[in-house]
Amino acid sequence: MNEERIALIVDDEPGHRMMVRAVLEDDGWTVLEAESGERALTVLAEEAESDTYPDVAMVDMKMPGMDGMQLLKELQIRRPSMPVVLLTAFGSVGSAVDAMKRGAFDYLTKPADNDELTAVLGKAFEYHKLLDENARLRAEVGSEPDFIGGSPGIERVRDLIGQAGPTEATVLILGQSGTGKELVAEGLHRASLRADKPLIKVNCAALPDDLLESELFGYEKGAFTGAVKDKPGRFQLADGGTLFLDEIGEMPAALQAKLLRALQEKTIEPLGSVRTVQVDTRIIAATNRKLKREVEAGRFREDLYYRLAVLEIRIPPLCERKEDLPLLVSFLLRRLGNKNNKIIRTVTPAFLDALSGYDWPGNVRELENVLERALILSRSDALGPDLLPPQITGARENVIDMEFTHGGRPAPTPANLEEAEKQAIIQALEENGNHRERTAEALGISRRTLQYKLKKYGLTRR
Repeated sequence: MNEERIALIVDDEPGHRMMVRAVLEDDGWTVLEAESGERALTVLAEEAESDTYPDVAMVDMKMPGMDGMQLLKELQIRRPSMPVVLLTAFGSVGSAVDAMKRGAFDYLTKPADNDELTAVLGKAFEYHKLLDENARLRAEVGSEPDFIGGSPGIERVRDLIGQAGPTEATVLILGQSGTGKELVAEGLHRASLRADKPLIKVNCAALPDDLLESELFGYEKGAFTGAVKDKPGRFQLADGGTLFLDEIGEMPAALQAKLLRALQEKTIEPLGSVRTVQVDTRIIAATNRKLKREVEAGRFREDLYYRLAVLEIRIPPLCERKEDLPLLVSFLLRRLGNKNNKIIRTVTPAFLDALSGYDWPGNVRELENVLERALILSRSDALGPDLLPPQITGARENVIDMEFTHGGRPAPTPANLEEAEKQAIIQALEENGNHRERTAEALGISRRTLQYKLKKYGLTRR
């Protein structure tokens, strides 16, 4: 072994520490020991002074004083790139799984099997090496982030991609349509040890049930009419890599059972076949549905949900991170400008203000479409609010619609257009029980514009 590997073993049982040391040293590791969480932090500080750090820590869950969970938190603060493998008694596996959701790399049950011990710590070392290499490359050449913005929600998404990417855990990505769930899946794959293998994507909502099954699991010649030759499924195409199942909440119940078996046993059965095929595929799933509600309603298998949701990553909708709008607009306009051979140099404050006043039900995808429309319609290198669609600006024509008589002529309207607008708002408020969000939607304007109009016409008390 050419490269040095250093492991920190934290366990209050001297006999178990001695056994682990012997196994790891035979495998070429340098081993540091600590009998408690407090001592482990001291060892870490001493190694830092000599400019050496452990690559991996293996921590016993049950210790007097600082227990394994408390030490995990401290290690994540002091050495966030160092993977932590937990040691637990068989009856405490549930606690170890909870710890993995909080950032632990993996767990082993005591007494650890020698082969499993060296295999898990070997993977942890590769994970640590990958993180260090990624950090080095980013420092040297820089890289464009998967998500634009600095809001707390997006920083949390980035952190979770960094933590979960190099693991083998299944990940469930939650978010509204247009928030960027596919971007998260791509980021997880790039950060994984499978990055040099394929990332295969399947949209479960875009395929009929029978076609979805054959796409996922493949089929053999003669399995059905038209099956003139064997065809591998997406599981086989993603072997060694990652399979991204988008809109997993749309998967029919019968297929959910087959997917659960594939996750549990790492095997699939192609349609028309009596043989099983071994597959090594990491699963990442995404949905815009609230899967827990789907489970409660009996539309999604509970056991499959827990298999998929080892870690959940929730992407905040754009309405929850409007502080990111200036950065998003700048980034998207650069990309759209290159696509359309048109450069935009200025965005007016009024343009950004109008964007901030809108709730963006279509999220970043809708924002991109709006910006491309504005860029195409612009006759200069500047964007102003006049280039935005009426639903964003709350344009007057959306408030006062001309009504026509049965004879096809406009019905009489008040001479004072502001009075007509006021009456239209009053009528909409009454029809919607003074509920402002529904009233704004009925009028075709943003809630912020409605708030302004209510104040303007002295209607806020309603």
